[in-house]
Amino acid sequence: MDGALNFTATFSHGVEWGWPIAVYLLLAGMSGGALIAAILLKHYKKQENFSPFFKAASLLAFVSIMLGMVCLIADLEKPLLFWKILINYNFTSVMSIGVAGLCVFIPLSFLMCLYAFNDEILNFLAKSLKSFSALFALIMKILIPLYPFLSRICLIFAVIICAYTGFLISVLIRFPLLNTAVLPALFIASGLSAGISGSSLVAAALFKEDPHSSDLHSLHSVEFSVLGAEILLILMLFVSLLLGSSYQQNAAVAFYSGVWANFFWLGVVLVGFIVPFVLNFAFGKKVASLKFSFYISSLAAVIGVLLLRVFILYAGQTYSI
Repeated sequence: MDGALNFTATFSHGVEWGWPIAVYLLLAGMSGGALIAAILLKHYKKQENFSPFFKAASLLAFVSIMLGMVCLIADLEKPLLFWKILINYNFTSVMSIGVAGLCVFIPLSFLMCLYAFNDEILNFLAKSLKSFSALFALIMKILIPLYPFLSRICLIFAVIICAYTGFLISVLIRFPLLNTAVLPALFIASGLSAGISGSSLVAAALFKEDPHSSDLHSLHSVEFSVLGAEILLILMLFVSLLLGSSYQQNAAVAFYSGVWANFFWLGVVLVGFIVPFVLNFAFGKKVASLKFSFYISSLAAVIGVLLLRVFILYAGQTYSI
């Protein structure tokens, strides 16, 4: 593969993957997590129509993965050569496998948008571009019976994309905090958390979904289970470092001493975990029932996932073998 597309070529020179990659890791994980939540919720509730949450999740998934690709390409040494990675595959490389997965996931996320906004697109075409209206209706007539199959494929690739963001950096063997089997599972859990929270925000803000509707209430319960899984996985990561080699123990310092420890406890733990928990439980039902509590807790959960990505990426590259 072209050297310009090798992210790790100069990793011996300090922190090479900066904030654009952290944002990409958030956006890709949130995209996958949003579609996982939307597809599973629709299946679980046996919904025939596409709910406001599904519309919000599909829109968020497609927009966020496209923005994530912009961040990823912008971080390349030679961004204009990004197309080479699309035609040169090496399936012994995690990055190459991830790119192949993205090439399948992105069109599928677009198809989920077409399913969700079928009526709105038809109405728009009927009013503005009548010549395309019949063509689009014909295409959707073919696609709609395929939804059960395509949604299952999309669900599989959504999970792959969430896990891939963890595998992408876990293969860096010189960095003990990154080179751990816990990271892909943590990125799946945190991506699902960001996907649920982000989609809930979009559903309420753009599609006027009641924060206390049946769909959002169901997802709200799941979200806190996912947050619990995140905490457990972070604890597993910390313990595995603490009980590991001297290099791993040195990397464990990032959790309890120095600037990155402050970042972790004030950013990831306080903003990402404590704020949503306090707003939804500690102050009782009166506060939890207010709309501002819903918006702040959901936004805090998304920001917390971003800060977790930043912490893992920067602290991981700081403590090396």
